[in-house]
Amino acid sequence: MPRPKTSTLLLVAFNVLVLAAVIVGCNLFDRDPEPPIASEALAPLPSNAPEEFGVLFEVYNHLLEDHYDRDNLTATQLSRGAIRGMLDALDDDHSAFLDPELFSAELERFRGNFEGIGAEVTERNGQIIVVAPIPDTPAEDAGIHSGDVILEVDGQSVEGLSVFEVVDLIRGPGGTDVELLVLHPKASSPVTIVITRGVVIVPTLDLRILSGGLAHLQLNFFGENTLEEFDKAIERAERLKAKGIILDLRNNPGGRVDTVVELTSRFLEDGLVLYQMDGRQNRIEYQVTGGNKVPDLPLIILINEFSASASEIMAGALRDHGRAQLVGVTSFGKGSVNIQRPLSDGSGVYYSIARWFTPGGDLIEGEGIEPDIVVESDLEGTEDFQLDKAIELLQGVVAAGG
Repeated sequence: MPRPKTSTLLLVAFNVLVLAAVIVGCNLFDRDPEPPIASEALAPLPSNAPEEFGVLFEVYNHLLEDHYDRDNLTATQLSRGAIRGMLDALDDDHSAFLDPELFSAELERFRGNFEGIGAEVTERNGQIIVVAPIPDTPAEDAGIHSGDVILEVDGQSVEGLSVFEVVDLIRGPGGTDVELLVLHPKASSPVTIVITRGVVIVPTLDLRILSGGLAHLQLNFFGENTLEEFDKAIERAERLKAKGIILDLRNNPGGRVDTVVELTSRFLEDGLVLYQMDGRQNRIEYQVTGGNKVPDLPLIILINEFSASASEIMAGALRDHGRAQLVGVTSFGKGSVNIQRPLSDGSGVYYSIARWFTPGGDLIEGEGIEPDIVVESDLEGTEDFQLDKAIELLQGVVAAGG
């Protein structure tokens, strides 16, 4: 089955907001400051609404009649509250409501540069966790680590906030400070870290040629420019006569699905990159595409507990096709298909619509990708045992004739 076009996934989803808007009697296209809701301006329950929504309408009526602050209630306030309530009821860690300003900022996420501290965060078990600081950014320079739990931003607790709301608190103009209270992995007490925001230029990858002619390619995330940068890196590795490739996906938080499909296809001739299943068991397959092919060199992939999303897709696909051996520890387990639905007032909703599977049928969400060879990281941070093992294995393959 052909996969849907991006434009199809981003069609405007009116249903939830229209329903909430009708319930509270708001004008969808009026962005001016709203007057309080007049109790006589009640709208009937829409004919296509579930019968159970009548209770929500009852609550709305009671608030307008009896609430102490009823004269200051606004349509936007109540409609957005209703939307948040619906999303909370999904029990989906990857769902959130984004107001217009936050939704606009989120659309800039993979465009190469932004103002902030330079760290990818996610939500797990109600906690806001740093997946990875972007290399050479204010976050990394200030001592933010993968696995850090963010507890407060500028003295405000983040408990109960969505990951998008926390990111919005952390973002800010370059040159300004933000104070984070974080709990480092395995630490017994949190520490306060002050970070000066900057303009974060996001390098998607870094290439080093190691002794013995091995190319170490660190892939930081999958963005708009990744394919172009990757092709240039491979051309350079070819010029330098690389004999094998170590693809380092550690601390890679993921990114664009179209990018990871194209990039994974560089290593394969044909077949599946991944498939996804929605709640109705509809299956969409992502096949290997054409494009620039990587030389058929021995390949080792490094993963760790903060390799997430698109990086797990790539690792799982190349493992299942027998193209690469995986070294490290089990990956993060972020394998849900999430979409951003823009709404008519400039806001948006974000939620899960499906799950990702590797070509061999392994579920990624909540499970992660297991390595072929388990190598724990150095807790002291002075040695890179995982990279050392990858070098050892690759040297052995090269010595045996590849």
